[in-house]
Amino acid sequence: MSLSLHTIKPAHGASRSKKRVGRGNASGHGSYSTRGIKGQRSRTGGRNKLKRLGFKKILAQTPKMRGFKSDKPKNQVVNIKDLNEAFSDGAKINAQSLFKAGLISSIEGAIKVLGQGELKFKNLEFENIKLSDSAKAQVEKLGGKTSWNKE
Repeated sequence: MSLSLHTIKPAHGASRSKKRVGRGNASGHGSYSTRGIKGQRSRTGGRNKLKRLGFKKILAQTPKMRGFKSDKPKNQVVNIKDLNEAFSDGAKINAQSLFKAGLISSIEGAIKVLGQGELKFKNLEFENIKLSDSAKAQVEKLGGKTSWNKE
């Protein structure tokens, strides 16, 4: 027999005949016809409206963590102790120099220097980098300068 569109059949066991309900108790699906005894779903025309609208699928796909997630970019954080390894006296520190030193992952977004550790070098100049109060105090104590331009 030749293979053509009208001779193709599904594989054995791949398709199943439709469940016929309400055809008498001997069928196993008689009397209540697999609907149960009471409730909206047992009656004609009764169905779960939310399920019909696909709401249940949408609800299942939404993350269940509570709270608010901001879309504003987070600060990239660098500690003062990390600057000691990457820079020397009188260095100008900006986004490009921190990126070259490998202290931040990208030039985009805000960068903030935190005051954890001790600063060893003098006259450091920070350009367009946020500093915490403790970091700013350490930099200014050693004669450094800070400038911040909001762009």
